[in-house]
Amino acid sequence: MTLDEFRQSLTATQPPARLTHALAGLWWEARGDWKRAHQSAQQDEGAEGSWVHAYLHRKEGDQDNAAYWYRRAGQPVCRAPLDAEWLNIARALLKPHDQGSDSSSD
Repeated sequence: MTLDEFRQSLTATQPPARLTHALAGLWWEARGDWKRAHQSAQQDEGAEGSWVHAYLHRKEGDQDNAAYWYRRAGQPVCRAPLDAEWLNIARALLKPHDQGSDSSSD
């Protein structure tokens, strides 16, 4: 899925079925449902879920909790505007999936 397709899917009432839990978290957040976004991100205990989790707590205003999740994700604490961070995360998480499982062709 490309970033444009991901953004276009935001007009639907449910996220696309094949999204990872982390991407579903970003999807729900973009739709204004922080609680569902948080639940989705928590289902991914890896780096991707932790990164979305960090973003969500940063958006919530809980900087200490966000910092913890950035560390778990192996990402620096973000200081960029929230909308820029959302795009950054979406691009990064979609990239391995938009070309199938072969990301070495970049």
